[in-house]
Amino acid sequence: MANKKRRKQNRHRNAHARSATATTTAERPSGSTKTAAPSPRGARPEKPVGRSPASNARAERKEMARQEREAVRKQIARAERTRRLAWIVGIAAVVGIGVFLLLRPDETERPSGPLPGELTTEAPWPANGNQAQARAEAIGLPPESPVVMHEHSNLQIFVHGESQPTPTDIGIDTSNDPAYVASLHTHDDTGTVHMESSVSRTFTVGEFFDVWGVRLSPSCMGAYCNDADNRLQVFVDGDEVSGEIRDVALNDQLVIVITYGTEDELPDPIPSEFDFSSIAP
Repeated sequence: MANKKRRKQNRHRNAHARSATATTTAERPSGSTKTAAPSPRGARPEKPVGRSPASNARAERKEMARQEREAVRKQIARAERTRRLAWIVGIAAVVGIGVFLLLRPDETERPSGPLPGELTTEAPWPANGNQAQARAEAIGLPPESPVVMHEHSNLQIFVHGESQPTPTDIGIDTSNDPAYVASLHTHDDTGTVHMESSVSRTFTVGEFFDVWGVRLSPSCMGAYCNDADNRLQVFVDGDEVSGEIRDVALNDQLVIVITYGTEDELPDPIPSEFDFSSIAP
């Protein structure tokens, strides 16, 4: 009885197991699920789209290096332009100084007080050549020879409307042997001032009067000084010149007129022409 009971129980368990297996198989549709194939050995996993942080860092370093190189290039270019500009400015300054030194009058100061044999008398004045060398040396005039400059101006003087001569041999000291000839002198009484000098430079009206030995200051010529009614005036090629009368330049082929007196005593017209072609070489 016991064996028969056990066999019956076993048949019951087996039937239950087969029923559970059939149910499980029915619930799993055939072919509905595939097992993913294993990755081949050594294959790299796919990278996500976009740069990695390391790539971004390298790109940033390259860009910074490029910007630094560009900044250095610009700095070098600016330095080169600055050097070129400095050279240009320096050369221009040297040339300008050279021209100024070549053309300016010598800046020797006129001694204070009267020059040797200086006249403060009324016109007409003599050539006064006996102490011309002493006066020329006192004011620092360059010697006449060897001649590198030979130019001419015409000087005319009027006192109270009357023309006054500029005599022959101004600036020539015949007391010496051989005679001394200053770089500013006359050879006749036409008012032609000869500028024959070993140095090419600008001479002035004041220097000519110093060599002549006739006082000329901003307010006096010889014995004639400015007062309430009379005054000194200077004209160049017919036009009045303001400023210091002594500083008027004796440039080549200028007509210079000095007057003393009232406005009514001025020559009319003011002389402005002279035949420089008549001067003997």
